[in-house]
Amino acid sequence: MKIIVPMAGIGSRLRPHTLTVPKPLTVIAGKPIVQRLVEDIASVIDEKIEEIAFIIGPAKKGFPANTEQSLLKIAKELGAKGSVYVQEEALGTAHALYCAKDSLSGPCVVAYADTLFKADFKLDVNADGAIWVKQVADPSAFGVVKLEEGIITDFVEKPKDFVSDLAIIGIYYFKDGDRVRNEIQYLIDNDLKENNEYQLTNVLETLKQDGAKFIPGTVSTWMDCGKKDPTVDTNKQVLAFEHKAGNNLVASNVVLENSEIIQPCYIGENVFLKNAKIGPYVSIGANSSVENTTITNSLIQTNVVITNANLDNAMIGNYATYNGNFTSVSIGDYTELI
Repeated sequence: MKIIVPMAGIGSRLRPHTLTVPKPLTVIAGKPIVQRLVEDIASVIDEKIEEIAFIIGPAKKGFPANTEQSLLKIAKELGAKGSVYVQEEALGTAHALYCAKDSLSGPCVVAYADTLFKADFKLDVNADGAIWVKQVADPSAFGVVKLEEGIITDFVEKPKDFVSDLAIIGIYYFKDGDRVRNEIQYLIDNDLKENNEYQLTNVLETLKQDGAKFIPGTVSTWMDCGKKDPTVDTNKQVLAFEHKAGNNLVASNVVLENSEIIQPCYIGENVFLKNAKIGPYVSIGANSSVENTTITNSLIQTNVVITNANLDNAMIGNYATYNGNFTSVSIGDYTELI
C-alpha cells in the first residue's frame, strides 16, 4: 500500500504561521499535521505502508529547503520509503497527483493534507475504491457524494440544491493506482480542464462510468487546519483524543516552579514553567519558557518566551516572545510583543 499526500498549497489562510513553515508541517500536540494524517490513515487501512509520496510546492512559494528532509523523516518513522515531488504550478487536484505519477501505482490512498480525521472503521481493500466522507450541516460548501445501496452513484461539486449531506473530505483509496494515473494522463494530454484546472472529480466520474465501484469511508470526526481558530480547535480535539487513549504528552524533564498543568496538555522537552497555570487543551513546544502566565485552549510552538500573560484561543509560532495582556492572539515565528 502507498500513501500519496498532495500538499503544495501555500496555506495563505493560516498566515503568518505558514510564512516559515508549510501548513502540513505545522505542529499539533507535538506532531506535524501531515504526520498525524498518515498515521490516522495507516490505522484504518490495516496494511503495510510501502511508500509515502509527498507533493510539495516550489521554494519560491514558501517551501523551505529542509521541507524534503522533514517529510522523508516522517515516512521513515512509519517504516516506509519516502518520496518527494514538486508541483511547480497549481493546476488542480488531478495535476497534483500527476506530479507524483512515478509513485501512483498499485493500491494507494490519496490524502490532501488540509484536515485531520478520526474513524472507527477498517477499509475494505477489495473494493475498487473508497472516498472518505463526513455528514455536514451545509453541503453547499463542499463536494458531496450520493449513495445507493452503499455504493457511490454521483459526485456533485458544491450543490446549490440539496442532493446529499455527505461531504468529501479529501481522502481517497484506489485499488488500482495505475488506472487512476492513466485517466489523469488522458485529461492532461487532451487538456480537459474544469475552471482552468485538472480535477480529480472528473477522473472519479470516468472510472465510475467504466464500472469502478466506490464505497464511502465515513469518519466520526473531521478536523480543519485551514485558519487560526479551527487549528486551535483541532489542537484541542487531538489533545482530548490522546488523553482519552491514556497517552502522557508531558515531557519528563519539564520544570515546574509554583505551576500547575491541567490536562489534557502537550508540554515538550525542556519547557520551564514558573508561576504558571497551563491548561486545559494547551500545547507548548520544546525549549519554551512561560512565567507569570495563565494559558488555556492554545497552540504554542517551540522556543517561545511568554511572560505576564493571560492567553486563551491563542496560536503562537516558533521563537516568538510575548509579554502583555492581549488574549486571543495569532502571531508567527520570530515575532516579539513586549
